[in-house]
Amino acid sequence: MRAILFGGGISLLISLLGTRVAIGVLSRHGYGQEIRDDGPTTHHTKRGTPTMGGIVIILAALIGYFSAKVITGDLPSASAMLLLLLFVGLGVVGFLDDFIKIVKQRSLGLRSAAKMIGQTVIALAFGILALSPWLEDENGRRPASHHLSFLKDFGWELPTILVILVIWLLVAGFSNAMNLSDGLDGLATGASILVFGAYTLVNIWQNNQSCESRPGVNCYEVRDPLDLAIVSAAITGACFGFLWWNASPAAIFMGDTGSLALGGALAGLAILTRTELLLLILGGLFVVITLSVIVQVGVFKASRRSALFRTVFRVKAGHRVFRIAPIHHHFEMLGWEQVTVVIRFWIITGLCVATGLGVFYAQWVASG
Repeated sequence: MRAILFGGGISLLISLLGTRVAIGVLSRHGYGQEIRDDGPTTHHTKRGTPTMGGIVIILAALIGYFSAKVITGDLPSASAMLLLLLFVGLGVVGFLDDFIKIVKQRSLGLRSAAKMIGQTVIALAFGILALSPWLEDENGRRPASHHLSFLKDFGWELPTILVILVIWLLVAGFSNAMNLSDGLDGLATGASILVFGAYTLVNIWQNNQSCESRPGVNCYEVRDPLDLAIVSAAITGACFGFLWWNASPAAIFMGDTGSLALGGALAGLAILTRTELLLLILGGLFVVITLSVIVQVGVFKASRRSALFRTVFRVKAGHRVFRIAPIHHHFEMLGWEQVTVVIRFWIITGLCVATGLGVFYAQWVASG
C-alpha cells in the first residue's frame, strides 16, 4: 500500500513542478494551440497557449510508478506494463497529432484515418498481449479475460477475435471520448482525476478481496490488482499536478498527447480489472459528451439526405440538435460561463463515480 502513496505523491510533485517548466519551454519554441474557427468566440483568446502538456502527465506518471517500485523493491507486473504500454503508445499518437497542428498551423492535426490507424495498432497490440498465454501467472490468470465483464466476468467465453474487437472498441472509443472532452480549461483533467481515483479504490478492493487471498463466491479473479492501483494512483497524481496550471484560465493544454493517453488508460484499466461495462458508469460524462457528437452529426446528415426523416421529425434540412457539439460548447453558446460549465460537469462526473462505486460495493455485499 505504501507504493500507492509513493506513486501518487511523486507523480503529483513532478507534474506540479514539471508543468511550470514545460510552459516556459513550449512558449519559447512557439508550440501554441490552434483554435477551431467554428467554436465559441471566447476561445479565440486562447490561440497560442502552450499545448502538448500531456507529455508532462505521461512522464510524471511513469516516474511516479517506477520510483514507487524502486522504493518498495518490487518488480513491475505484466498488467502494469501493459497498461503503461497502452498509455504511452496512445500518447505518442497524440503527440504526432499535436506536432502536426503546431508545425502546419492546422487545428485538425493528423487526418482522421491516420489517427485511427495509430489507435488501432496500439489497441490491437495491447489486446493480443493481454490475452496471451505467455503472460499467465502461477494461478493461470491472464491480464485480460475472454468474457465480457461488468463487475466480474459473466456469460460464455468469447472467441479471441471477438474479445480483441471489444478491446479495440473500448480503447478507440474512450481515447476519442477523452479527446472530445478536452475542450474547456480543466474539464478533462478534473474529470480524469475523479475516475482514475475511483479505479485506484476499485483496484485496492480487488486486491484485498482477491481469490488468491480470500477464496469464495465474492472474490475477484484479477491479475495484479495492487500494481494496477499504483499506476492508477500515479496517473491521478500527475493529473492533480497538471490541473494547477490547466485550470481556468489555462496556462497550458494537455493536447491530444494527454487526452488520447488518458482515455486509453481508462479503457485499459477497465479491461484489466474485468470492469468494462462499469466504465460506462464511472466515465459517464465522457459517454454523454461522445453521444452528443454522434447525435449532432447523425441528425444533421439524416435531415439533409432524407425527406422522410424531415417529415417524421418535423425538422428542416441540416437540423442541429445542439448549437454546437460537443455538448459543453453548447452550454457556452447558451451563455454559461466556462468555469460554470466545467464545475457542473465535474459534479456530474462525481455523481457518476459515486454511482459506479456504489454499484461495485453493493454487488460485493449482495454476493456475500
